[in-house]
Amino acid sequence: MKKLSYYIFAIGAGFLNGLLGAGGGMLIVPILKKCGLSQRNTHATSVFTILPMCILSAIIYALNGRVSIHDALQYIPFGIIGAIIGSVILSKINQKLLRKLFGIFMIWAAIQLLVK
Repeated sequence: MKKLSYYIFAIGAGFLNGLLGAGGGMLIVPILKKCGLSQRNTHATSVFTILPMCILSAIIYALNGRVSIHDALQYIPFGIIGAIIGSVILSKINQKLLRKLFGIFMIWAAIQLLVK
């Protein structure tokens, strides 16, 4: 039964990712933490899990004309640079600090969504 609830949350993460373009990772991180993964492994596994969801969502958006490939391409190199930096820092950052930073980010994101 416990595993079934994790699968339901994974479906929810995919749904959020497809609908909102983000948010799946914010749902997957707490689920993976409950599965017993370390904070670092939780974040790394979340990114690895979200990747196919993002690729599929991007393809569907592009096929439906919902995205301008030209507009998106200008941000990709900078996103890759940020991903490299974040991946390197992940292995060096204290796990308690990482958990707190993730919590602060979630609160900040929620406030931004509610205010704007």
